[in-house]
Amino acid sequence: MKKKMGGIENLIRKMLKKHSSPLMLIEEDLLEKQFKTFHNALPEVTPYYAIKANPYPEIIKKFVELGAGFDVASANEMNTVLELGANPEKIIFANTIKSNEDIRTAYKKKVKMMTFDNESELYKISKYCPGARVLIRIKVANVGSIVELSLKFGADPEQSISLLKKARSMGLKPVGLSFHVGSQCTNAENYLQALEVASAIFNEAKQSGLFLTILDIGGGFPIKHFEKDSHLTFERMATQIRKKLKRLFEKNVKFIAEPGRFLVGPSGILVTQVIGRTFRNNKNYYYLNDGLYGDFSGIVFDHCKYEFRTLKRGQRFLSTLAGPTCDSFDTISLSEDLPELDVGNVVYVKNIGAYSCASAVPNFNGFKPAKIIMC
Repeated sequence: MKKKMGGIENLIRKMLKKHSSPLMLIEEDLLEKQFKTFHNALPEVTPYYAIKANPYPEIIKKFVELGAGFDVASANEMNTVLELGANPEKIIFANTIKSNEDIRTAYKKKVKMMTFDNESELYKISKYCPGARVLIRIKVANVGSIVELSLKFGADPEQSISLLKKARSMGLKPVGLSFHVGSQCTNAENYLQALEVASAIFNEAKQSGLFLTILDIGGGFPIKHFEKDSHLTFERMATQIRKKLKRLFEKNVKFIAEPGRFLVGPSGILVTQVIGRTFRNNKNYYYLNDGLYGDFSGIVFDHCKYEFRTLKRGQRFLSTLAGPTCDSFDTISLSEDLPELDVGNVVYVKNIGAYSCASAVPNFNGFKPAKIIMC
């Protein structure tokens, strides 16, 4: 059961008695809750956790236990999930551009399902992973998504059939199609349009003697970062997606997805403390023991905004939050309404389990990222 605010603050106080900050608390019950929410909303779709969102071993073990598959982008990620108990048959190597060495590793480890979006990649796959099961990734609309992934990945849909035929001619097994509507997508039309395009390709492939049986609908499913966020919820979006899947695709088609943020984001609580304070530019200016080079890296790399909370109560003032490094770039926020804080006071953020600690730079200026604790 999700902890109410008082429970969260009691948890923070309890953990600070045992550990020094910064801390990244991962609530195990919320990992399971998000997984069950996904299954209940999209029961036909098997989630393949995108471990780039947060590769913490205890998180991966939890999703192995729950029966998830895994989306990996490199041999290192592949080896990580395999060592933690993942079944190679439930792994998709979903990076469309892979090194020869990583493809060799996939073959050695019996990871035979992977994506591609260009002819050059097929030559590499056929050489270093003969007989691989391949899915063509197509470019689809990313309108309204926080991170537009179609800028970098995806074949034009009209190239799909020729590329799938090319894969077959090279001894590979063209089994399906994948797409990604962009990260933190709050526009259901991206999914609905992509499904229409995918359905047309499935039908054209069948007429060409290519019988596709897997559709990977990617990730991008949204979460709330602020309590008052009013964007389209995952559950409402899933209702529309289910209707499309049922109407557009034959019963023998297997559906998978690559959720990362949705599964792990709500579980994370970042706990920091004030290590210094001053008054600059007519504002209170607080220096925290974590910053943009650490677990607030999502502000830069994930284009994410967070809701800052404190354990202290009182009148609020316009304030600036900055990280601990000697780089002026390490300014977390210029305009937060916060009570007057002292050195040692806590500033924490909920819903920060995805991409934050995963993209942190280790030891810049000697500052380590937050200690991760499953609780």
